[in-house]
Amino acid sequence: MRALVMKGDWQLEVEEFPEPRAAGGEVAMSVIATGICGSDLHGFTGENGRRFPGQVMGHETVGRITQLGGGAAEARRRAGQEELAVGQLVTVNPVIACGGCDACRAGTQQLCPARRVIGVDPALRSAFAETMTLPAGNAVALPESMPPEYGALVEPLAVGHHAAVRGGCGPDDLVLVIGGGPIGQAAALGALRLGARRVVVSEPNAGRRALVEKLGLLSVDPRAGELEPLVTGLLGGRPTLALDAVGAEETAGQALGLTALGARIVLVGMHEPRLALPAYALSTQERSLIGSFCYTAEEFAGTARWVAGTELDLSVLIEGRVGLSGAAGSFTALARGEEQASKVLVHPHGVPVSTTPEEVPQ
Repeated sequence: MRALVMKGDWQLEVEEFPEPRAAGGEVAMSVIATGICGSDLHGFTGENGRRFPGQVMGHETVGRITQLGGGAAEARRRAGQEELAVGQLVTVNPVIACGGCDACRAGTQQLCPARRVIGVDPALRSAFAETMTLPAGNAVALPESMPPEYGALVEPLAVGHHAAVRGGCGPDDLVLVIGGGPIGQAAALGALRLGARRVVVSEPNAGRRALVEKLGLLSVDPRAGELEPLVTGLLGGRPTLALDAVGAEETAGQALGLTALGARIVLVGMHEPRLALPAYALSTQERSLIGSFCYTAEEFAGTARWVAGTELDLSVLIEGRVGLSGAAGSFTALARGEEQASKVLVHPHGVPVSTTPEEVPQ
């Protein structure tokens, strides 16, 4: 089988590997599509130090089960999960947790000290490949009624939903999302899922603003004038919750300056590793600064159910599709700032001519 291998900074090549087989407690999956995440791009360029030469990346993925390893069915039964069958459409929760620590017992698997993340851990050959293996418990079943590509959106949408949960989003909130890229889009949809009174997305890219408006969200161009009256005019007041989907000193400072006294500010973007912020805007005005990384297992499964059942047209979240041979070019273009409005998907078996269910390769 073929896979996209990181050879070094700014270097990706397609290589041949033996077809992987599911070990005990694992399943094998034929990959339909995998999204290019911002963290993959920062790893590709060497910016974040979290991707390594020889690694096969990819964690936003969907595919079909091709093999059940010994003990896979029993492992899922013990965990209270439904059985899987060959041919089953699934997405992948990339967080592999120990299951026995305090965090896991509390249902916060993303905080497991021993966690491994598919697509991040270099020892795990991941989803920019024709076939991958994974623990059976990390496969999340999807219904045949949904477009298969939507399964690759579950992971980033779960990240955004968790950010809104971390911010305590509720029906009284006026929400400002800073950054309208894929994670900002996901965070805004997460706030909508939780019933926020109003949500506005601040984004300079016109294509991204048009996209969020197609989803029924408000948008504002931060370059169009003084941001405070633009935001408060659309929301009907100062934001009570800000979701920073950029994670830069400038955007975090904007969140502190624009929000109401006592507001919550969630950092879910990871653009800069260090931020200098006006501390008094937090302490004397009693704002809360909250970190958000990924999701619990239940939040991931809940997002999969939401994606399968929502009436929103999630196809607008997918802008580009490439095969493995074109993936390196897409990585380079995205890393050089040739921004897409939404997600680019890599189809390891080739870009389909339609979105009808793919057959499982034999």
